[in-house]
Amino acid sequence: MITLPWPPSINHYWRHVGPRTLISREGRAFRANVCALLAGGGGPRKPPAGGRIALAMDAFPPDRRRRDLDNLQKSTLDALQHAGLYEDDSQIDLLVTQRRDVVPGGRLTVRLNEFPLCRCPLCGGPMNPESN
Repeated sequence: MITLPWPPSINHYWRHVGPRTLISREGRAFRANVCALLAGGGGPRKPPAGGRIALAMDAFPPDRRRRDLDNLQKSTLDALQHAGLYEDDSQIDLLVTQRRDVVPGGRLTVRLNEFPLCRCPLCGGPMNPESN
């Protein structure tokens, strides 16, 4: 399991400068922070190129404001790819994001498994092999 800081919303991750679309200062800072956290070796091993992935995120928001969970996914997946956790986010065959309790400052916990799964990413129970 990897613990990450609260990511910028996708609405704050990109900036339009003339005809170009760039990652914002906030987005670059988040991505650099994720790279630094994973450089310490605290993350799971990188699956082989083309390996299939199941990724589960627990989102602990910093406050009770209304938020769309899908706005957290792209910036986080982009940062994890940039940090070298996997080759490309197209490897992800199962993506689950679950809202959890509010914690000061907010955070995300990320679990990465090879796909197909033996255990459910939410409850940890065994998966039915016929369902994969």
